[in-house]
Amino acid sequence: MSECADDLVELLERARAAEPAAVGELFHRHSDRLRRMICLRIDHRLQGRLNPSDVLQEAFIEYARALPEYVKKPDAPFYLWLRLITGRKLHAMHRQHLGTRMRDAKRELSLHRGALPAASSVSLAAQLLGKLTSPSQAIHRAEVQLRIQEALNEMDPLDREVLALRHYEQMNNREIAFVLEISEAAASIRFIRALRRLKERLKRVPGLLDDADESGAGKGGARPRDAGRLP
Repeated sequence: MSECADDLVELLERARAAEPAAVGELFHRHSDRLRRMICLRIDHRLQGRLNPSDVLQEAFIEYARALPEYVKKPDAPFYLWLRLITGRKLHAMHRQHLGTRMRDAKRELSLHRGALPAASSVSLAAQLLGKLTSPSQAIHRAEVQLRIQEALNEMDPLDREVLALRHYEQMNNREIAFVLEISEAAASIRFIRALRRLKERLKRVPGLLDDADESGAGKGGARPRDAGRLP
């Protein structure tokens, strides 16, 4: 997802002048992407207890405070800077609610510029479940989700993260490269390899990919050119 550079520069200039409308607009235009990121990375033990809107509200307060310094010296693309602030707030709220029961922060830190919660296999499996299961599998959803989680858990954490960034946060290779501190070429290669590895593991789930392919095929079996991508 890309931003109109001229429009963004204009909004940032207005925000530099402390124009409240510009400050609010800059945040609002990215709120859907941020909410999607939060929903993917929120600890499953806090589902129903921690509202994504609460995280966004806390993130907005921190963003408004930090914005004047950012516009003086922007050291990251605006959305990724905003995402980092939001992710840190989510991480802090995890710590507040879970304390010592949090997942290993060292693994999360190794994947991001900052302490953003990693996308868990539970969250990714739930996303994949809705995209790959057919109506005939509805009565087996819990079993299928568990099998998908097992497949994801067998993968390298960085491979899971690349899939999460590309498919569910809808980042392009440039954004992924910045977040993971790798080259754009490496981000592209890593994604292709991760997708291939996930497909191989999901083949062990009886009928999962076959049913998904059939439901995604058009009349007469025609399929879109990019249908090889899982989600």
